[in-house]
Amino acid sequence: MLDIKLIRDSADWVRQRLASRHGGDEAKVGEVLSHDTRRRELITQVESLKAQKNKVSKEIGALMAQGKSEEADAKKEETRSIGDQISELDRQAQAAEQARNDLLMQLPNVPQETVPEGETEQENVLVRSWGNPPSFDFHPQAHIELCEALGLVDFARARKLAGSGFLLYRGWGARLERALGQFMVDLHTEEHGYSEISPPVLVNRDVMTGVGQFPKFSDQVYAVQEGEDPETLGRLFLIPTAEAPVANLHRDEILKAGDLPLNYCAQTPCFRAEAGAAGVGTRGMIRVHQFDKVELIKVVEPEQSAQALETMVREAETVLQRLGLTYRVLELCTGDIGFASAKTYDIEVWAPGQGQFLEVSSCSNCESFQARRMNLRYKSQGNSNRYPHVLNGSGTALARLYVALLETYQQSDGSVTIPEALASYLKADCLTPPS
Repeated sequence: MLDIKLIRDSADWVRQRLASRHGGDEAKVGEVLSHDTRRRELITQVESLKAQKNKVSKEIGALMAQGKSEEADAKKEETRSIGDQISELDRQAQAAEQARNDLLMQLPNVPQETVPEGETEQENVLVRSWGNPPSFDFHPQAHIELCEALGLVDFARARKLAGSGFLLYRGWGARLERALGQFMVDLHTEEHGYSEISPPVLVNRDVMTGVGQFPKFSDQVYAVQEGEDPETLGRLFLIPTAEAPVANLHRDEILKAGDLPLNYCAQTPCFRAEAGAAGVGTRGMIRVHQFDKVELIKVVEPEQSAQALETMVREAETVLQRLGLTYRVLELCTGDIGFASAKTYDIEVWAPGQGQFLEVSSCSNCESFQARRMNLRYKSQGNSNRYPHVLNGSGTALARLYVALLETYQQSDGSVTIPEALASYLKADCLTPPS
């Protein structure tokens, strides 16, 4: 959530930065200020009436002491009338505050001024590349054919169990997914200093609102109903990413100055309804409703967040480097960054069978945007309460990483070699078609 003081003091700048997103949100700034001004005017009136009421109350005491009961009774009636006015103005002020806050919840974060200007993903900026796409002396297969030939993923039975957009790993396929997840969690916890978290995969509405999933993306999640009670529908939601529960770990808390930075890592299943999303119904692992992901969360002092983002990106890159996968890092333009983000880098891995790069990580600095929504603060060295900056990143998503791994390391005989960093986890250095 944006700071209302920032909007009051720098309304034109906020409009300009929101306009750079090309979503039309800058038009709401005037409404926010209108409700805010109305609220402040009403509060001023209330304070004035309270002062008037206190004055009249003192007069009542003096009149009673003088035995002027009739005049005192008239003053009492006056205080009741003032009290009624105060109650009504309080109600109006609360309504104005609610209207203002509802609009603030709908406004996305303002992009940092260093974020490249652009309207679509075509205007994202290449930051760096690593590795070279592998060359083959045979026609490389896509992951679907590899998974079916090696018996790794049963797409047909997954559809039978849950419909399109779901996966059923089996045998060595299930072991490979598990090995990839364990490799990444170990890397981030043992070498990068993250503390592992295993959070609930069901969370409440406040948690989803805290990270900015609600209200904007409420049509893209799976809402849960308890048994046959329809009144419980929408109290809990399947998480779209571990960012939701893990970033909210300290919501409504005031952390000590020495607590920061906080670094959390979690591997969880992620659920994306993505209603109407193109390609969800097609076969394969590129776009699915459920997938595992290793998520990274950092909570840092504001002065440290710029460097923390660069560090997080490098940590996610290490996963791909250890696996020997070709990738590139993109800085997203203003029109492509996420709702809660002030600055985002995407990491895309090369998938030879697809002939394209696939996004496997998105690392974002949300600055204080999420902390405000979660009411997360910390005590600064000066003993004042400040909002920390919250960062999130994929370290990385498993399904597309799985695709790139299979397609990169496929051999002419249909087998897939396993990179050294992963072989000890899988306890195998090659996957071969069943005889």
